[in-house]
Amino acid sequence: MLLVLGAFGAVSLQKSVRDRAEGVPVSGLYLCLAWGVVGFSVVLPAVGLFNSTMALSEKGFYGLAFAMTLFAVIAVQKNVRDALRS
Repeated sequence: MLLVLGAFGAVSLQKSVRDRAEGVPVSGLYLCLAWGVVGFSVVLPAVGLFNSTMALSEKGFYGLAFAMTLFAVIAVQKNVRDALRS
């Protein structure tokens, strides 16, 4: 569930930040909520992995997989938006 929440939050945050940079009006509340969701979805798994009894290599694998998933979601959303604008 945190992976889905993080993916949605990352896409939403990237879109909001980019819209604001391009002069499209974005609600401050929505932008704050997007930042909060991304922060929550990053902190909670980090705390869970820190307290886990798994081997350090497993913790690193799961943490890296989560971070790479968030990065991939942002990259795909950016590329799709750029492709639609050109």
